[in-house]
Amino acid sequence: MANQNAAAKAKAGPTAVAGAGTRALDRIIHERLRLGIVSALSVNETLTFRELKKILDTTDGNLSVHARKLEEAGYIGCQKKFEGRLPRTEYTLTETGRTALESYLTHMEALIRATRRGN
Repeated sequence: MANQNAAAKAKAGPTAVAGAGTRALDRIIHERLRLGIVSALSVNETLTFRELKKILDTTDGNLSVHARKLEEAGYIGCQKKFEGRLPRTEYTLTETGRTALESYLTHMEALIRATRRGN
């Protein structure tokens, strides 16, 4: 009987956790570099392109593509200006982005708790 219950739990547990995890997961934030961008901006009022590139240890092209994706989703704001003759791009986290990050973190915490309970 105990083996049947354990087998039933093993069969139901991962399916329930995996199913819950993939349905509500924010695919825009879930990508590693985009999560890094919104996380860095959540603890800094603004960051420049150069600062984000250094924090995330990435290339110009990679950062540019992922920042644009977040900007198109309304998760970050981007302001371009010049300081003297040098271009300066600054990013901020929008309220939409902050809400999305909070929802994402809450969802991931729930997945972690569910996974740990399954052990």
